[in-house]
Amino acid sequence: MKIIGVIPARYKSSRFPGKPLALILEKPMIIWVCEIVEKALGRENTFIATDDERIRGLVSEYGYNVIMTSSHCLTGTDRIWEVAQKIEADIYINIQGDEPLLDPNEIVHFIEMKKKHADYVINGMVKISDSEDPNNINLPKVLTNKNNDLIYMSRLPIPGVKANGKPVYYKQVCIYAFSFNELKAFGTQGKKADYEKFEDIEILRFFDLGIKIKMVETQSSSLAVDIPKDVIAVEKALTDKN
Repeated sequence: MKIIGVIPARYKSSRFPGKPLALILEKPMIIWVCEIVEKALGRENTFIATDDERIRGLVSEYGYNVIMTSSHCLTGTDRIWEVAQKIEADIYINIQGDEPLLDPNEIVHFIEMKKKHADYVINGMVKISDSEDPNNINLPKVLTNKNNDLIYMSRLPIPGVKANGKPVYYKQVCIYAFSFNELKAFGTQGKKADYEKFEDIEILRFFDLGIKIKMVETQSSSLAVDIPKDVIAVEKALTDKN
């Protein structure tokens, strides 16, 4: 069985232009993530998908595989679909390039979950910490049933609260596992689903297509880099970890 890890990386982020090249403890963030994927899958199965020559040049200098993709990709998953049309694999693992704290063992776990639940898209989630605000729109909140099947994902705090009490909120961790056919169904739409556009959460397109999504709780905390000031928190977390 062939399994590859793909890191979609674009330079023109609206909230943080040039984010993949941002230095974290003097190393570009995209390289931190490449090294994580390499530990899980090997360098030969680690790919960066980008439309930017600056990113291509940097990761090539570090010896990683680069697939050039269109500058018109609607989402990172659309970029993975372009890779899937060039590289045949049984499972495609999508690892976001702004998750430099991801544990390589989590990637291995996601592969096992995809093998076990072959007819599901696999996505990650983790409990929102006490220091995080569920009202923060940069944190997609996850709502599942008792089997961890996705009910909905939103930038609003879900579930909503009418009575007293406080729910245990979960946020999305941007690691996914897809089959070729799931990527094909997603990528050939050529447009975003309506609530995918409103929420700006790409996995909702699978939801709209009726493709089942299994949410997997990660064992380690997630701290993604969404905006420039997040770099400080990530650097502190990496320093504490090491």
